Amino acid sequence: MDSTSTYDDSVRAYDDSVDLRDGATRLSGASRALATEAVHAGRDDLARQGLHAPPIDLSTTYPSYDSRAEAARIDAFAADGADPAGPPVYGRLGNPTVARFETALARLEGTESAVAFASGMAALSAVLLARAAAGLRHVVAVRPLYGCSDHLLTAGLLGTEVTWTDPAGITDALRPDTGLVLVESPANPTLAELDLRAVAHACGTVPLLADNTFATPVLQRPAEHGARLVLHSATKYLGGHGDVLAGVVACDEEFAGQLRKIRFATGGVLHPLAGYLLLRGLSTLPVRVRAASATAAELAHRLTADPRVARVHYPRLGGAMIAFEVYDDPHEVVSRVRLITPAVSLGSVDTLIQHPASISHRVVDAEDRRGAGVSDRLLRLSVGLEDVDDLWADLDRALGEPR
Repeated sequence: MDSTSTYDDSVRAYDDSVDLRDGATRLSGASRALATEAVHAGRDDLARQGLHAPPIDLSTTYPSYDSRAEAARIDAFAADGADPAGPPVYGRLGNPTVARFETALARLEGTESAVAFASGMAALSAVLLARAAAGLRHVVAVRPLYGCSDHLLTAGLLGTEVTWTDPAGITDALRPDTGLVLVESPANPTLAELDLRAVAHACGTVPLLADNTFATPVLQRPAEHGARLVLHSATKYLGGHGDVLAGVVACDEEFAGQLRKIRFATGGVLHPLAGYLLLRGLSTLPVRVRAASATAAELAHRLTADPRVARVHYPRLGGAMIAFEVYDDPHEVVSRVRLITPAVSLGSVDTLIQHPASISHRVVDAEDRRGAGVSDRLLRLSVGLEDVDDLWADLDRALGEPR
């Protein structure tokens, strides 16, 4: 068996990260630990209001008896995209429930602000549109990325032009009209990892956007390593229960203002109920990520020792995602699971498996896909909160008879 040689190093690195697994991680510049912030950020004012659970504000519009002041507030928003002072104006400018989630996520990622959208792709689209509006349509990107992110860039659907490169080629790929460098680490679906600090240095003054969906702020905070923008498909671990569709960008307040203006103009707003579910999901994020990561590390260990498995990909950072290549037909493996759910997406409390070349990365050209390490025999496993032995029994059965 030709298992990935870095697997043992990955597990040792994960085991050494005691602070991540016991909830004692301290956020940069914060007095409270990550686990505490996950529970309290965005909710600090509730007790003073006599509330315990955050309210859900479903209003689309709000009464105002001072139209002159309202006009001034709209003008101020149009100028810099800052949240309008005072009571809410209209659901497309912002929503109090969604704002709570944005505040909490910014605290967890260590950024000044965060801006939420209707999906992860809506969030990425807003970033690209904001840069294009500044005349900076060129993007430098490192594969692999999530398949739809790759497709959005390659197809030029938003008028952008992309240069694909490896991390060592980022500086040489930059141009005067480069508006963004885009990376994902650990990457979807191969779990390839990048040195974000080195990548940020290579970007110079060009903003680095790091997709942190797989790691979450529990395992990694890219802003601490120089990323100006941190992207999440909040549908995944931030929500955590497979029942909300959302995206969010954590960033500095200047860029947040640009994103709010794009969101207002394009209408890619997050529904308040989704904002409530995401805020609730954040409160258990550290617990869920730590528990699922411990199970994933054990499953990766068992898969590595299995003669039916050709290669295992598991990041040094740890986490709840595993990718592995099988000798058998991967479609047959997927068809034989019973406890594990064969489905797209990831980050839920239940374990999901999918074949990236057929689904999440199908929109990527086959040659580009394979060049990024997404082989036709690769399976991606999103480990949930089930018992490890029950999950292994299902995988053992699905892998079939030994060769």
